[in-house]
Amino acid sequence: MSAADHPAPAHEIRERFGFWKRSYAMLVKEFIQLKRDRVSFAMIVMLPVMQLLLFGYAINTTPHNLPSAVLLQEDSDLARSVLKALENTAYFRFIYEVHDVDDFDNLLKSGKVLFGVEIPRGFERAVRRGDRPALLVAADATDPVAASAALGSLGMVVQTALAHDLYIGNPPEMPFEIRAHARYNPAASSSLNIVPGLVGTILTMTMLIFTALSVTREVERGTMESLLSMPIKPVEVMFGKIVPYVLVGFLQAFLIIGIGVGLFGVPLLGNLFLLALLSTLFIATNLSIGYTISTVVQNQLQAMQMAMMFFLPSILLSGFMFPFAGMPVWAQYLGECLPLTHYLRIVRAIMLKGATMQNLHFDALALAILMLVAMTIAVTRFRRTLD
Repeated sequence: MSAADHPAPAHEIRERFGFWKRSYAMLVKEFIQLKRDRVSFAMIVMLPVMQLLLFGYAINTTPHNLPSAVLLQEDSDLARSVLKALENTAYFRFIYEVHDVDDFDNLLKSGKVLFGVEIPRGFERAVRRGDRPALLVAADATDPVAASAALGSLGMVVQTALAHDLYIGNPPEMPFEIRAHARYNPAASSSLNIVPGLVGTILTMTMLIFTALSVTREVERGTMESLLSMPIKPVEVMFGKIVPYVLVGFLQAFLIIGIGVGLFGVPLLGNLFLLALLSTLFIATNLSIGYTISTVVQNQLQAMQMAMMFFLPSILLSGFMFPFAGMPVWAQYLGECLPLTHYLRIVRAIMLKGATMQNLHFDALALAILMLVAMTIAVTRFRRTLD
């Protein structure tokens, strides 16, 4: 009888089946562990869904209906035809009408509008006399992506505006000219847009992670139990946790701004003290959110996951990667709830436009409200005893 005809020993059969039984047991154990770790399971489901929804609906690299203002020094039929022709390009949406140059400049500096159109006094009369007057279109070019497409659409505005007002001949003779002025970034340099934005982006990521991990690390190591046994209040614990990282955030901001100015030629036109003051507000807001995350999670892995869950929409909806004004209304409302959205407007306005507190009061107030809300939630959820 050959060796092939002999049945395998019983212990070999048990070993083969034992491999599959032990592997199946580990498989069941991992699914049970995943079921218990609800935060990680939620991240597995929510992250791809969030990315799909944000990139599919909220992100638009060719924005339309951008907020604009008009400095109307003459209210005539031809002036209204020009404004209507600009709106028909689908790039301009006029939400402000001003009659003073200072108000016109303040709207651009504060970021409330991306474009400003100036129609000079005596515009229609000069057109009919053949003087070829100039119509100024000022663009906030701190975001070159948002400004370039709209400025490129100005070529056909003259013919459209005069189609029903004047006979302009065939081929057409232009009775007025449009002068486009790209303010704050005339060379459309991407570094002038990205480098100031990196200040807020890097601070958001590091402040969230540092604070969330700092608290959960103490819980895992058991040192939080000793801390809670001391006569110390939750506010005092939170204050002691946040202040060191405020100094770390200052160091990071100083390095990024210094390298941006020295190496990439990014201007710093505004008040450095104002930038430092509002940066402190932004850092404290992110630290409060990171502290709130630490009161929700049970371990460092969950803290990292929740921090990234907050960081991802901050990057996509704040206007750092894609034009904020080009997003749908619901995405803009979500973006307004993120600290990074307001800080990007602040740091770009101070560095590139020389903006003052008068131009930035709305975003500064929004940061202060977000910080108070985050601090309130963090202190409320802070547990004086370990579960």
